[in-house]
Amino acid sequence: MTTLIFLITYCGIAMGRYPRLAIDRTGMAMLGALAMVLGGSISAPAAMEAIHVPTLLLLYGLMIISAQLRLGGFYTALAWRVTRWIDRPAWFLLILMLVSGLLAAVLANDIICLAFTPVLAVALRRRHLNPLPYLLGLAMATNLGSASTMIGNPQSMLIGQLGNLSFRDFLFWCAPPSLLCLVITFGLLLLLFRRRLTIEPVHAGAFTEPDWPVFNRWQSGKGLVAATVAVVLLLAGLPRELSVLALAGVLLLSRRLNTRTMLGLVDWHLITLFCGLFIVVRAFNQTGLPAQGLAWLAAQGVPISNPYWLSLFSIFLSNVVSNVPATVLIAPHLEGSPPATWYVLSLATTYAGNLLTIGSIANLIVIEQAAQFGIRISFRDYARAGVLVTAANLVILLGWVYMRME
Repeated sequence: MTTLIFLITYCGIAMGRYPRLAIDRTGMAMLGALAMVLGGSISAPAAMEAIHVPTLLLLYGLMIISAQLRLGGFYTALAWRVTRWIDRPAWFLLILMLVSGLLAAVLANDIICLAFTPVLAVALRRRHLNPLPYLLGLAMATNLGSASTMIGNPQSMLIGQLGNLSFRDFLFWCAPPSLLCLVITFGLLLLLFRRRLTIEPVHAGAFTEPDWPVFNRWQSGKGLVAATVAVVLLLAGLPRELSVLALAGVLLLSRRLNTRTMLGLVDWHLITLFCGLFIVVRAFNQTGLPAQGLAWLAAQGVPISNPYWLSLFSIFLSNVVSNVPATVLIAPHLEGSPPATWYVLSLATTYAGNLLTIGSIANLIVIEQAAQFGIRISFRDYARAGVLVTAANLVILLGWVYMRME
């Protein structure tokens, strides 16, 4: 029964939905967790213990800091500033990818995609530019930029907490290959779309511009100071989740921004997804089947502890069920591994997001947001660039592993 519940849950997560049902990935993870408890696969106390609270608190605190910046209009104002280069397409693509990648390293890739995509879509439609290279560049740059730090994306936060990794060491190990991958990805997109940067494909119908947040220098400044202080505290080695939560608490002491409004921007769906996955995976691991499967792979000469095999396995699994569920599934089996193994898992699961649309939640955000403005990004559109980009990223990752670990 436990294995069946696990398979139904993860198959649903892989497909994104079940026919004739409106339930999404978060709902399936939550129902899977509930089925595990009610079916006796895991006790209620054990299910609660399975939830890694420090990771969720860190994620929660960073979301509040990001909410401050969103309500202050910082993201929208910065996105519009980047579009000033739109008349020079190659430079525009480069600046867009560098800015979004840098922001994603500190403020999480999903948030950057959510804030930048509407502005980018409107600007591209106004100027009749082909939106594909720029929107793909946004998604891919945020994925790669987020791989640079422990707080760039949810899976890196989880890996950093489970592996008890140093924020500083994580940065020095993961940032160099990620920056190189970002530059290479820009070059590949420029090459793939060299004759299609300024030709707008046919769009379906008109679009309506949203009401953009008004830029508030004071509120945005508070958010930027909080983000900067958070990085300093993390570099200093202070308790991660407590440091970030303390800063979030200070931001909530506001005379202008309502607490309910700020907390309304917290991604409760992602937090619920994590909770459900923690429980489902813990129950499945208790069957012993995952350990037996990994032991069999090791006997065939494919040990998951090997960084090269770990990279390939992580990229494959991330593009079956997305990188967050893949990380939750793999991480428990790396307990006691050296820091370098955790770094490889973080980089591989994050780089995997650039292969297919399902690989990263950030990709899905860009696709769904762009569709609201009549811009369609198909699975095939993404894969044409994603396969080449991910192959190049994988070569860089494996080369970096060889340099650091051999």
